[in-house]
Amino acid sequence: MAHETATLAAYVADLEFADIPPEVLERAKVLTLDFLGSTIRARRDAESTPSLLKMLEALALDGKGEATVFGDSKTWTPAVAALLNGALGHSLDFDDTHADSSLHPSAPVVPAAFAVGEMVGASGRDVLTAIVAGYEVCCRLGNALDPTSHYARGFHPTATAGTYGAAAAAGKLFGLSKDQIISAFGVSGSQAAGSLQFLVNGAWNKRYQVGAAAMNGVIAATLARNNFVGSTESVEGKHGLLVGYSDDAHPDKAVASLGRTYETLKIGVKPYPSCRYTHAALDALIAMRREHNLTPDQIKRVEIGLHRNGITLTGDAATKRHPTSIVGGQFSMFFTGALALDQGRFGWDDYARLGDAAVNALADKFDVVQDDRLEIGRTHPFGARVSITTDDGVHERLYADPSGEPDTFPDAQAMQQKFLTLARPVLNGRADQLADAILSLERFDRVEKATQLGRQ
Repeated sequence: MAHETATLAAYVADLEFADIPPEVLERAKVLTLDFLGSTIRARRDAESTPSLLKMLEALALDGKGEATVFGDSKTWTPAVAALLNGALGHSLDFDDTHADSSLHPSAPVVPAAFAVGEMVGASGRDVLTAIVAGYEVCCRLGNALDPTSHYARGFHPTATAGTYGAAAAAGKLFGLSKDQIISAFGVSGSQAAGSLQFLVNGAWNKRYQVGAAAMNGVIAATLARNNFVGSTESVEGKHGLLVGYSDDAHPDKAVASLGRTYETLKIGVKPYPSCRYTHAALDALIAMRREHNLTPDQIKRVEIGLHRNGITLTGDAATKRHPTSIVGGQFSMFFTGALALDQGRFGWDDYARLGDAAVNALADKFDVVQDDRLEIGRTHPFGARVSITTDDGVHERLYADPSGEPDTFPDAQAMQQKFLTLARPVLNGRADQLADAILSLERFDRVEKATQLGRQ
């Protein structure tokens, strides 16, 4: 162990806007915009949203504040805004992913940064700096936890490591010292939680626990700002995150090349609103359908090979083959694969086909297996092997990377179009204004001048 908690805290405290390479700042803006598209659409469309709002009303937590919930018409208190934006932004499962840590960095970090940024009257530059700090902390902790081991213990890394990322972003905007950020991380260690049990019945826990990570990060940083003493060594300590949440931790990965290598540039984006472990297979299925002019009646069998993490999340046939809920569909290689093969595309509105007889019939032809070729010598676990058997023979593809990873990151126009497709049905013409504002966030002397464009 090498004092990882203190090293990360010092990095966050000392980071300045001018220290961050331009390409990292540009990527942070695009990732933020991408996340907000999902947040805005989920405010209107996600089936779990009414329950969240009714809970806040029942507990008298729906009082007016000054913080924006994107796609909502009212303003909220900072902690609640972080909760809602985090939960909403993760509800479509269309938000960004960091392959090495297997987590969604924007979902806990961006809501915390905007909530505190509006609270303290921060500039766009301040908020961008905080977002990068949060990305670096949560991605590095996810790397250190080792996602395969973390998943095997039943944890959801976006909610666990994400709490620290949210605290880093909030703490940066509060201007906390190194010691205060150590305390914020100490509180985060007591709040870092997120269970994979949601996979059993397509539950909404995954959405909520990510929003809770954003809120808990804000709370942890606010406690530290007010001289609350949090535990030290909460990452590497005897009862810290790496010991309690992983059987194969790699502490060195938390701080390796910190400040020189930016994990932010390794964050990918999703072309499909489903678990990232399905995406390489979906890319392959859509390409093979087009190349071979395949129709469902020609297909005899489809075999999808995945990394073991993909099996854990999307490949258990007993619960995944015919999902009946959106969460179940988001984490079903069978449903998403059959849908993509049936129609040659897959978007958020296609969840209307849950229970569709034609999709279920095609899903019955799928087998999902662990493929060791996707585990040995690979830099990350998101690849897939697809084998389609027809009367004409067997067609096979191995996709090491899904589209949207750093090497195939979409251009600015494609990213803006994805955002507008999600946001325009809710915000109408204001969606274009918000996109322009987020992509030029560093020009705003007060971030609220940009965020208010995201209110319905």
